[in-house]
Amino acid sequence: MAPASSLLQRHTYVEAMKRIALALALTFMAPASWAAEKLSLNEISRYLNGISTASSPFTQINDDGSLSTGKLYMHRPGRMRFEYDGKGGGTVVAGGGAVVIHDPKSNQPPETYPLKRTPLSIILDRRVDLGRANMVVGHRFDGTSTIVRAQDPENPDYGSIEMMFTGSPVELRKWVIHDGAGGQTTVILGAMETGVKLSSSLFVTTGRSR
Repeated sequence: MAPASSLLQRHTYVEAMKRIALALALTFMAPASWAAEKLSLNEISRYLNGISTASSPFTQINDDGSLSTGKLYMHRPGRMRFEYDGKGGGTVVAGGGAVVIHDPKSNQPPETYPLKRTPLSIILDRRVDLGRANMVVGHRFDGTSTIVRAQDPENPDYGSIEMMFTGSPVELRKWVIHDGAGGQTTVILGAMETGVKLSSSLFVTTGRSR
């Protein structure tokens, strides 16, 4: 018989997945969903280029199946911040051409990577152009949402990002990062607010991040 702690963890995980499934169902359920159509790459590029600042709660499903929640801040071009909930939740900050991972629970210094080597650089680019040759490797419609999978056409080994959009109006709902090692991380967005005022200190990648 499994220990009580294992059963509790399993129950908590199952309940969390049920809540995510319900949230997704409610998020994608629109009054005119029967009339939804596949969004063009031009429409999606125009939508992303129209975002200057944005914030949203998020749920992250990690490659090992574990769940994280937090708040996302975006300031295009080139800046994004993930703040994870909980004591010692940590941050992931993109800014100044770098991505810095701060983990307060680790004894190691923050990890730093070039932003251009991550698929997030595609949506944080100064000018998003999904019509660029060999950038989009998947473009489909599931009856409710348009799913686009994109990569750096010059460096496909950096991985790809699979983005899910709903229409009327166009809105980014979810993305999945497929890294070069075969792992994947899913980020499900809550209600996104755009045009918000954000402090530049949110995106500092050297020293203290805030």
